[in-house]
Amino acid sequence: MFSDRWLDRWTSLMTQRSGSAPVLEIGCGHGDDTVTLLGAGLDVVAFDLSRASVAAARLRAPSARIECRDTRDPFPREAADLGIVVASLSRHYFPWAQTQSIVERIRNVLRPGGVLLCRLNSTQDSNFGAGAGALIEENYYLVDGQPKRFFDEESVSELFQNGWRTISQEHMTTRKYFRRKALWEVVVERAG
Repeated sequence: MFSDRWLDRWTSLMTQRSGSAPVLEIGCGHGDDTVTLLGAGLDVVAFDLSRASVAAARLRAPSARIECRDTRDPFPREAADLGIVVASLSRHYFPWAQTQSIVERIRNVLRPGGVLLCRLNSTQDSNFGAGAGALIEENYYLVDGQPKRFFDEESVSELFQNGWRTISQEHMTTRKYFRRKALWEVVVERAG
């Protein structure tokens, strides 16, 4: 695994919108994006479900506040009136209704004009299970014992149709996990 530094092109936007509030990073993994955010001079509050990932992220980014937490649990207490939330490849474990609920919770912790920068698995992500495994619900499969959601353009648009204004929505590929990974990069702001 290597850092693909996808946030670099959004540094100016993030520094403008963050204000004095910390950036909330949901699903920080081993801290790749955490390091990028800190390098941009931003204060970071992050969490991940994996204890091993949290330990690795804390070693790489000791000045960030990083917790072990489930996305479905309440967000950290600092997560209020935020300017920036980052969630890279961490919104794909849940049934559709729960995915929508989590996105609404993210919107609620952002102040008007606050920005969510996220990446979502693409339905074209065949190297990482798109269309494979047992179908749970549309574009949601049990892949190697793990539920995984994949997004097409329609579902991305639907997810951010209420209370959001789209800044950018692009289908892209990365080699973050060595093999080509197809994903959606989405940048949206909370509408008034």
